[in-house]
Amino acid sequence: MPTPKATVCLWFDKDAEAAARFYAETFPDSSVRAIHRAPTDFPSGKAGDVLTVEFTVAGIPCLGLNGGPVFPQTEAFSFQIATDDQAETDRLWNAIVGNGGSESDCGWCKDRWGLSWQITPRVLTDALAVGGDEAKRAFAAMMTMQKIDVAKIEAARKG
Repeated sequence: MPTPKATVCLWFDKDAEAAARFYAETFPDSSVRAIHRAPTDFPSGKAGDVLTVEFTVAGIPCLGLNGGPVFPQTEAFSFQIATDDQAETDRLWNAIVGNGGSESDCGWCKDRWGLSWQITPRVLTDALAVGGDEAKRAFAAMMTMQKIDVAKIEAARKG
């Protein structure tokens, strides 16, 4: 497979390979493509350590860089994953949170490496796209949630 023209580079302290393998196991259309080891010592590691990992998350090409603790993950970057129903929402949310991650509000959570995820049912984004009172009701319901409850969003849409 040729190298993509654009790739999201994600900075990890030292666990890019473990993170990439977790993402590949958790998200559809995800895989680990290659692992590259450092040819010499570098500021946060030794020759032979994993330096970069090429992987795909939900079809998005990524590069995990083991760059050390200098730049931790922040909410300024997140993956938004669209889900089709409550079962898929629960599965992805529980995989992230249950593997050392943490819950946040409005469908956001963090994995154990500090990377932020938005697990977003399509029913919510569809409601917001409609606009008007339906969007206001769905938005108000979402604001009370951590993991999104599809049934509550559907009920809010109907009024």
